[in-house]
Amino acid sequence: MGDEFYEIDGDRCTKCIGHYDAPTCQQVCPIDNTIIVDPQRTESNEHLWDKFVGLHPAG
Repeated sequence: MGDEFYEIDGDRCTKCIGHYDAPTCQQVCPIDNTIIVDPQRTESNEHLWDKFVGLHPAG
């Protein structure tokens, strides 16, 4: 909505698997259709979950 741009780090993005039912970035963005999915980065829910566990180890 202004001059600021935000970029989601695909290496850290889990599409909120393990946290929410839908990606939070899409729900909170004030401008419709601005979260662009990278067609070169298709990840299964299992891979996203493994990434989530790697980023948030238990203990």
